[in-house]
Amino acid sequence: MPAWGGLAAAVDLARQGVDVQVLERATTPGGKMRELQVGDTQIDAGPTVFTMRWVFESLFADAGAVLNECLELHTTNVLARHAWRDGSRLDLFANIDESAAAIAAFAGTREADGYRAFCGRGREIYETLRQPYIASQRPSPLELVRRVGFSNLGAMWRTAPLQTLWGALGDYFEDPRLRQLFGRYATYVGSSPFLAPATLMLIAHVEQTGVWIVKGGMRRVADALVRLGERHGARLRYNAHVEEIVLRQGRVAAVRLANDELVECDAVVFNGDISALGTGLLGSSAQRAVKPIPVKNRSLSAVTWCVHAKTAGFPLHHHNVFFGDDYPGEFDAVFRQRSVMSTPTVYVCAQDRSASDAELAIPQTPETPERMLVLINAPADGDVSPFSSAHVEALAANAFGLMRDCGLVVELDSMQSVVTSPGGFNSLFPATGGALYGRANHGPMASFARPGATSQVPGLYLAGGSVHPGAGVPMTTLSGRLAAAQVIADFAKLS
Repeated sequence: MPAWGGLAAAVDLARQGVDVQVLERATTPGGKMRELQVGDTQIDAGPTVFTMRWVFESLFADAGAVLNECLELHTTNVLARHAWRDGSRLDLFANIDESAAAIAAFAGTREADGYRAFCGRGREIYETLRQPYIASQRPSPLELVRRVGFSNLGAMWRTAPLQTLWGALGDYFEDPRLRQLFGRYATYVGSSPFLAPATLMLIAHVEQTGVWIVKGGMRRVADALVRLGERHGARLRYNAHVEEIVLRQGRVAAVRLANDELVECDAVVFNGDISALGTGLLGSSAQRAVKPIPVKNRSLSAVTWCVHAKTAGFPLHHHNVFFGDDYPGEFDAVFRQRSVMSTPTVYVCAQDRSASDAELAIPQTPETPERMLVLINAPADGDVSPFSSAHVEALAANAFGLMRDCGLVVELDSMQSVVTSPGGFNSLFPATGGALYGRANHGPMASFARPGATSQVPGLYLAGGSVHPGAGVPMTTLSGRLAAAQVIADFAKLS
């Protein structure tokens, strides 16, 4: 499945002269980077945040293109607007000084000082791990220490792998609302802040290096990668459902499609969830390539509503978060009880709010319906315990009720929507249960539990959010580039 990781691999391989054929079982590219038709409009239904621009600039430059000429990107000074039921609100900015001033007004100067220290720690962690871990083939723990340098063990220890994110936040913030806010960084990789390592503080620095809005929606990223790959000779086929990866003499030799067509090949870069391989969905021969992710180790799934409706009462930005009252209970419900509590945190991407701050705060007219992606976290049990329609309706009442309590009124009589639950995500991405980020990043060794680009089957390579370096648009793009590099390196040895 050529999501953006597989498309990145296709670009890198094609530009180096490899004969590349991309097989996509859907009718459009992008995988989770999808759009849904709601009424007469299209709404982004997948990732909504574009960060780590350097990843894409490097990919496009290596392929002889300029990112700015292929995508129209707009910076936004406001990272997100956050709201609570007590009426409090806080905007977080890309600029540290602006955020610190906002936090000081929100919760006092001590919390602002804590925020500055938190950002400094996040920068240290990011700088320590960027090259030896994030942008490189997956290391073992010992290999990572070697890459960082035995003389630099202090920096390695400062990445805080043995401390939970929630525990580390207590070192910087006393206000529980701020711990909620920055605890959300764990959800960026589908995890609980109470179980994920404090290493994820690096996300604070990632956001401060820039967050962009893609004109036309995030699907334009996938479209741009398709054009770039085709420019170098990659061929894309849609409605091409791979039934089996065929091995001969122990290594990849072909793939068999649902219509029994056999596509001969020397290597396969697989961009589906690794559990699809590990559970045998692509044939028993390829099953040994990688172990599936146990259900208890799956990342977050979600219930999403792609909404086109009128709103009132709350000045939405592009990214908005409405917090429930019981943050520990919310994650205990998802990961231990395998349920959704009655007032879960709600994320809203208001997609008609442009990158201009002046336009972000005020709708063009109160009578204009807005395009929104509304999301709550849910357990990835869509293959074993799918939600009923009645359950999803109850969750909608709770989610939209929380938004109303925080000041946002969605005029339900004007609303058109399309809902996707964990069962729906499992249908789209088989063997996941609806998990959107592969394996949950829980515990100090979780990052090393993700496989690298090389599988246990010669000629079969791995890319996507379930492999190293992890989930998210830039990380998955890097995974595709790492897979392509491994293909080139391995075949150079054979020649």
